[in-house]
Amino acid sequence: MKPALVIAAHGSHLNAESSTPTFTHADTIRATGAFSEVRESFWKEEPAFREGLRTVDADEVYLVPLFVSEGYFTEQVIPREFRLDGWDPELWDSDGTSATHATLTATDTDQTVHYCGPVGTHDSMSDVIVQRAKSVTGDADVGEDFGLAVVGHGTERNENSAKAIEYHADRIREMGRFDEVQALFMDEDPEVDDVTDFFEVEDIVVVPLFIADGYHTQEDIPEDMGLCEDYRDGYDVPTAVDGHDIWYAGAVGTEPLMADVVLERAADAGADVSGAIDQVRDRTRGVDPATGD
Repeated sequence: MKPALVIAAHGSHLNAESSTPTFTHADTIRATGAFSEVRESFWKEEPAFREGLRTVDADEVYLVPLFVSEGYFTEQVIPREFRLDGWDPELWDSDGTSATHATLTATDTDQTVHYCGPVGTHDSMSDVIVQRAKSVTGDADVGEDFGLAVVGHGTERNENSAKAIEYHADRIREMGRFDEVQALFMDEDPEVDDVTDFFEVEDIVVVPLFIADGYHTQEDIPEDMGLCEDYRDGYDVPTAVDGHDIWYAGAVGTEPLMADVVLERAADAGADVSGAIDQVRDRTRGVDPATGD
């Protein structure tokens, strides 16, 4: 029997759309036939983390966290709820952005679990951010004469939250594709509220490194940047702010190419999914995130 894939995501009791990207990416991967089963599991929704492995028949499972950064959920909550015997964050040997994988045994089901690092710190996430910029501008060659702001929550409680944002901003800056690239935050400096202060170019693409659209990406960030006074009134893409055109992309996790990052994480842990990766890349590059077409 082929191994199974379990995608672990946060979910929300308050936002029904929070789980939509997880189900969408799982469907994309399921269609490749790379795994015997593809299951979704959530902290705040059903099916819950604690039941995640009990719904899987396969003896071997790849467990991929659909989270942006390493920290409390990936290092404590998920290993505890999936009952991964012998787990220790040191097994990832990470500096905060370099988690790989660890192979463990689930104590109650006796399954072999390849526990992967979060999608948000994988190198291929940089490609998804760029793809998000292409999607929002409708320009496959976007970059020249454009700035790119990669936006994160940022928090003093978890320094890795900022590390993931800065990591991808640095990688994309090194590509030389965009004229300017900045890492900005909601809760620490430099703040996204002042986005236009950090760019000289007129056109700025803003991509939040969030898994799903919700309160922060749909309400806080648009209002903080001055796209609108009240998010319920809506805003144009692009919107003119302080002499700049802001192309606001919404959560990067809704980009169809995110399914590729999940597969890349599994591949790094030993899954034979090279064919599936090629299928997903062919299927998702240039797909409209809103319609799936």
